[in-house]
Amino acid sequence: MGKLTTHVLDTASGLPASGVQWALYRIEDSSDLIREGVTNPDGRSEAPVLEKDEFVSGVYELRFAIGDYFRLRGVNLSDPAFLDTIVIQFGISDSTTHYHVPLLVSPFGYSTYRGS
Repeated sequence: MGKLTTHVLDTASGLPASGVQWALYRIEDSSDLIREGVTNPDGRSEAPVLEKDEFVSGVYELRFAIGDYFRLRGVNLSDPAFLDTIVIQFGISDSTTHYHVPLLVSPFGYSTYRGS
């Protein structure tokens, strides 16, 4: 069976982003919260974000509380912050494979891709 994983890299510091709160939603007719967590010292979720019977095809969102992450590190952000919550919406079409959704982030920009 497949699984979903994520990690966050702070490109402003060049380090893994430890302590980023994230939430996973399944998007159907409404948004349903499936799981929440916080990245570990390596910037990763401790366990797969989604796996086994819960890992099914569909549209999902990962929401990252990136403004809170930078504030806790003493970064001087504007009010409101340029980036506060980053939402990555993606589709899972093959429930037998590994989907990895990394986030590379700074206070003023981010990128993502389908990793391995």
